[in-house]
Amino acid sequence: MAKLTIAFGILLILLGITGYVTTGSAHPTSLIPSGIGIFFVLFGVMANTEDSKKRMLWMHISVTVALLVFLGMIPSAIDTLRLSRGASFPHPIAVEEKGALCLFCLIYVLFCVRSFISARRARLA
Repeated sequence: MAKLTIAFGILLILLGITGYVTTGSAHPTSLIPSGIGIFFVLFGVMANTEDSKKRMLWMHISVTVALLVFLGMIPSAIDTLRLSRGASFPHPIAVEEKGALCLFCLIYVLFCVRSFISARRARLA
């Protein structure tokens, strides 16, 4: 899961850079996913250890942060759906970027929950 966390962080960094370049480098707030991605890369590096307690701690921290980002981006996901149905927004690229951030965080949380469940079952067996 540590490698998945690092890959997820890199994906968020690329999302932020893509959003920044797409807006013509005029809106630095489009780099927010990149900042979040840097944290996930750090979480993944910290979780990439043989010590199971530290690995478990850093993975739980990373999934908690991803869940909080997902919950914070739910209104943006709704705006993305409205945009796809023809609603007008002043900055549609920002709406799409926030919707992608929401989706990526949801997918990451689901992968983590699945991994936590299988790890728990393996410990109990």
